[in-house]
Amino acid sequence: MIAEQQANKQPEPTKSELEILQVLWQHGPSTVRFVNDQLNEQKRAVQYTSTLKLMQIMVEKEMLNRDESSMKHIYSAALEEQKTKGVLLDRFVDSMFNGSASSLMMQLLGNKKTSKKELQAIKDILNKM
Repeated sequence: MIAEQQANKQPEPTKSELEILQVLWQHGPSTVRFVNDQLNEQKRAVQYTSTLKLMQIMVEKEMLNRDESSMKHIYSAALEEQKTKGVLLDRFVDSMFNGSASSLMMQLLGNKKTSKKELQAIKDILNKM
């Protein structure tokens, strides 16, 4: 039973793995060079060889797919964006807010200046529920 649960459990990406996934989710299948360039523009200075190694590890972990049919290998996300974000959000809410989504929302709304448009969108979502 435990082995079955582990087999069905989606891997939880590290911060660096999540940065790579976000590039691939936003831009679609890409080369290591493109991903590395995006990370350098958007996040922080990252060496090409570090990005390559991490993406190779992510293929082994089945987080990425690698298309080797052309000279340049093309990588794509094997993890679904919404599912992955849901897993990470659930873990965050469980660890930081004892599983209480309302505590999370109160903290968010208390910490940030929320526009009238955003508040209306939140109300609309709540009314649909």
